[in-house]
Amino acid sequence: MNDSLKHTDAQTEASKRSWFDRVTQFFQNEVTDQEQLIGVLQEAKKNNLLDQYSLIMIEGVMQVSEMQVRDIMIPRSKIVVVERDSNLKTILPTVIDSAHSRFPVIGENKDEVVGVLLAKDLLTQINTDDNFNMREILRPAVFVPESKRLNVLLDEFRANRNHMAIVVDEYGGIAGLITIEDVLEQIVGEIEDEHDIEEDKFIHEHTNGASIVKAITPIEDFNEHFGSDITSDDVDTIGGIVINALGHMPKRGEIASQHGFDFKVLRASSRRIHLLEVTRTSDIVKYTTDNTNVNDTNNSDSGLEQNTDTDTADVSSNQLN
Repeated sequence: MNDSLKHTDAQTEASKRSWFDRVTQFFQNEVTDQEQLIGVLQEAKKNNLLDQYSLIMIEGVMQVSEMQVRDIMIPRSKIVVVERDSNLKTILPTVIDSAHSRFPVIGENKDEVVGVLLAKDLLTQINTDDNFNMREILRPAVFVPESKRLNVLLDEFRANRNHMAIVVDEYGGIAGLITIEDVLEQIVGEIEDEHDIEEDKFIHEHTNGASIVKAITPIEDFNEHFGSDITSDDVDTIGGIVINALGHMPKRGEIASQHGFDFKVLRASSRRIHLLEVTRTSDIVKYTTDNTNVNDTNNSDSGLEQNTDTDTADVSSNQLN
């Protein structure tokens, strides 16, 4: 028994010495292989010298140094803009519906970005619609090429105290937009806002009867919480159900009415949905993802109707085509 314990302790000690030997050897030699560095860091995590979050951040920093602006920029078609000659009543719905804090301002040509509008600058203009002049509150726009590396851009953002840049292609046309938040999220992961809920929870109930639901919520967890019976052979999450219903990657404010619920997109990027507001619209009946009410054959006299409509609430915003 004692011999076994001694043998186990000896193995553990040898493993620790082996790992420290590798670290010592690694830092004695010139760093030439990023994979070798990542391997050492991953082993450090296994030995409880780094936690998971620290490892993710370090790997994120290394990844950012190799990524270019074009890899994460918001594409041209997704940019919400305002026109330089618009009046205040025209601009406010765009600002409110999109909930962004900064907006590229365009002139006569859609490739002509003349500046940036900060939403907070409109607060001083609320009661001056007749005398509103966009040029008085316009901030200068920063332009960067698609090929700029993210670590360089982050340094420029910090040095110049900018939060947003317009991305231009090799011909000088507008290719997209990038923010400091987009870059930081590559390092620290998704930056949460006031709608977000605890990491280990998928669903949060609001007092107004609506629920805030993470888009990554598994369908079975959603069904268990709401007493629904949604099924799908194509997707595993409730966000996938919404994307399939709308037929495209939705933007903030869009609504899909499906399976007895209204799914309103609270937050989404150009690549995926993050957060949904869910409101019950009818009694729960069993649905599949083709909107077939499988109870119809058994409830022909019950007055239950098949919900086959997918409603989309278009966000009022101007977009670059």
